[in-house]
Amino acid sequence: MLKVDSKKIESGDTFIAIKSVVRDGHDFINDAIDRGAACIIAEHGEYSVKTIIVPDTRTYLANYLKELYAGKIGKLKLIGVTGTNGKTTSAFFMFQLLNRLGIRTAYIGTIGFYLPESSRPLVNTTPDIYDLYDMLAEAANDDCVVMAMEVSSQALDSRRVEGLKFDMAYFTNLTRDHLDYHKTMEEYENAKMILFNNIKRSGNAVINMDDPHGKDFVFEKNKNILFGTKNYDYKLSDIVLDSNKSTFKITHDGETREVVLPIPGTYNIYNYLNAYILCDKLNLDMDAVVNETLNLKAPAGRYQFITNDKVSAIIDYAHTPDAVEKIIDSAREFCKGRIFTLIGCGGDRDKEKRPIMGKIATAKSDYVIFTSDNPRGEDPNEILDEMTKKIRKTNFEVVADRKDAIKKGISLLENNDILLVLGKGHEDYQIIGSTKFPFSDFDEVSKYIK
Repeated sequence: MLKVDSKKIESGDTFIAIKSVVRDGHDFINDAIDRGAACIIAEHGEYSVKTIIVPDTRTYLANYLKELYAGKIGKLKLIGVTGTNGKTTSAFFMFQLLNRLGIRTAYIGTIGFYLPESSRPLVNTTPDIYDLYDMLAEAANDDCVVMAMEVSSQALDSRRVEGLKFDMAYFTNLTRDHLDYHKTMEEYENAKMILFNNIKRSGNAVINMDDPHGKDFVFEKNKNILFGTKNYDYKLSDIVLDSNKSTFKITHDGETREVVLPIPGTYNIYNYLNAYILCDKLNLDMDAVVNETLNLKAPAGRYQFITNDKVSAIIDYAHTPDAVEKIIDSAREFCKGRIFTLIGCGGDRDKEKRPIMGKIATAKSDYVIFTSDNPRGEDPNEILDEMTKKIRKTNFEVVADRKDAIKKGISLLENNDILLVLGKGHEDYQIIGSTKFPFSDFDEVSKYIK
């Protein structure tokens, strides 16, 4: 059997040396041989067992997997969603809607691998190609006909989806993120564009034209579907926001439908529209789609409300300047009291966004508590200093321990106030140093708001 992990090698297996961002499989060839590998596929070197040298092991693996799995996944419609924010919610809305309408659908993304009746967590938003093909096959074997998956910029750049052709590719938006990896916004955008060069001839590119970068993803060779608040293929209008829902209209081909989404936030309307367009392209009954929309739920850690009759908290994964700004603005539209924001930044990640997020949080909120996110290998206090050093306002304090920060934030709330707990969302851990400690924002908040 062909394997990419030397630790999983058994006697007689073939080991293929794959390069990734963090490690080079060639460094583990001898370990694979020691474990019983009978053949090595590599880009260079001479070894004590049968060796096949190829120009590019990742291309070789992609072609091998494509041929191996062709019969299993050939009928699976592959839907890819890329963008800075909204990938998870868009793809998870697709997963929910289609399954509720009788179209067996699977989901792969930040919150895990979901089949209609089961789910499990994942390490990466987009798994590497070897694991990805296994999941596609598992979905097909479970009688799924659609796979809605998030496709991250890192996955595209590191060729984790190489060889796959998508039936539909979605662009949500583009704002600053992952510049510790991509270095420049141009590189970041170019990575996301790779998805739009891998659409089937019969497929479609669906693009949010209200984002300033939307026009960059309109490739002449693709069958483009454009949406936004102007006269595009799908037009949004008459948006009304409430604390527990959003009401709006969608016009397409001269027909207008009013939709009630039981999740607040303007940006969630855009996420929903991605799912609505998919349903339309699959020729589903759109009146039934609108009716089932009333049953949609936000993914774990995405605009997740915890409330009682006095105060509320919202747990959200927002960890980019744009996402932070949007969720505070969204809460402001219906909040009858004050907005308190609890926020941090992850360690070993883009440092330039830290003061930007600090300024946005203090400018948009009534009060801010800066605290640790996942500090990883950095000193939490240094991260917090970088977030706060350029702030001229005084409406904030620093509480480094996240558990203490949540308790403090809730203690400050009075009638009709809202606490936004941002950055970690669905995560049930906190990474300090190289260790993952159990920690859930939802669980911590739920101790105090019941």
